[in-house]
Amino acid sequence: MPQQKKKSKVRKVIIPAAGLGTRFLPATKAMPKEMLPVVDKPVIQYIVEEAVASGIEDVIIVTGQNKRAIEDHFDSSSDLVDWLDSKGKHEQAEQMRKITSMANFIYIRQKGPYGNGTPVLNVRHMIGKDEAFAVIWGDDLVIGHPPRLKELMDVYEQYGNPVLTAYEVTKQETNKYGIIDPIEITKDVVQVKSIVEKPEPHEAPSTLASLGGYILTPDIFEILEKTSLGKSNELWLVDALYALSKKRPIYAKKISGTYHDVGSKLGWLQANVELGLMHSELSAGFAQILQKYR
Repeated sequence: MPQQKKKSKVRKVIIPAAGLGTRFLPATKAMPKEMLPVVDKPVIQYIVEEAVASGIEDVIIVTGQNKRAIEDHFDSSSDLVDWLDSKGKHEQAEQMRKITSMANFIYIRQKGPYGNGTPVLNVRHMIGKDEAFAVIWGDDLVIGHPPRLKELMDVYEQYGNPVLTAYEVTKQETNKYGIIDPIEITKDVVQVKSIVEKPEPHEAPSTLASLGGYILTPDIFEILEKTSLGKSNELWLVDALYALSKKRPIYAKKISGTYHDVGSKLGWLQANVELGLMHSELSAGFAQILQKYR
């Protein structure tokens, strides 16, 4: 059993939201992909709600051009709230208030080379020298209880080292993901030896995919600064994590929820079906509609 270390509570999450959303064009030509609705809420609201339900207090969203709609969504809307109250729509008014007040929202514009390591590096000045923090992609939606991020935080509390998200895929799907080469620690926790990028099924070291969702420690920043640009001339977080794994243990938690890549069209459709069937007001009528297409 690894020796426990003194560790900080995870209270901050970084949500990179500066991507171009090219997989969802033309819908994302003018609208951020993070604002695409799943049933009745934008994707990024589900992500923030997961973080808050896990104990996060500060939500740091790294944005880019044409992402102003994200800031507007989480901003106060006194005119709208007052109008809803005046029409007796008090439940909707309260929902709008909660969107604004559920966390401390901080926005940073992405600067530097393209790649998913850059937005993490951009937030370095906001993280304490001994402060662990979370990272969740703005288009990785996990539906489940407990929340995915809480599962990662619990593992960090136990081991005091960085934690990645692990998700079981089929052998035939390994060439779509970064696949973890694992050392089994418990039934649902592994230590990460390495991550093999999109291996063919016969070459995959396991069927554990590494998805978005991390608990990281501040030593990742120095490594990111020194990490060379990789595939497509981008700064990749996974390259920095591989270097970090040579200096300290990195763990991965096999999450219990259902993963949806809502940055892809099929993943977005699947998420709408699952959450539509779970919706208290819409599930019965939606199920009847789906029956027509069986």
